[in-house]
Amino acid sequence: MSKSLLIVSRQSPWSGPSAREALDIALAGGAFGLPVAMLFLDDGVFQLRAGQQPGLLQQKDLGANLRALPLFGVEELYVSRHSLSERGLDEQALNLPARSLDDAELTALFDQYDQVITL
Repeated sequence: MSKSLLIVSRQSPWSGPSAREALDIALAGGAFGLPVAMLFLDDGVFQLRAGQQPGLLQQKDLGANLRALPLFGVEELYVSRHSLSERGLDEQALNLPARSLDDAELTALFDQYDQVITL
């Protein structure tokens, strides 16, 4: 039986390679049939924001990788409600459907997975 994997992405898409690395791990795990989910926490919620223009910062767009997640079996996407609120975002501002969780639900989420990787 495969171990389940939760990938916690905490970095904005333009602050360095961590956001892309988290997506790469999720896509690779999904391609090999691992049960994988992603949680966007802290500045990681900005990865889900619609209408980004990464070219202005000379960055690559992560949108295609994010949209590919379900194609690789990564269908469980979560976002911290608190992180959204702190950054002036709401669920309607997101590019992808992600389940918004409060702090108690986040704690329970971590208990559901065998392995957790935080980037």
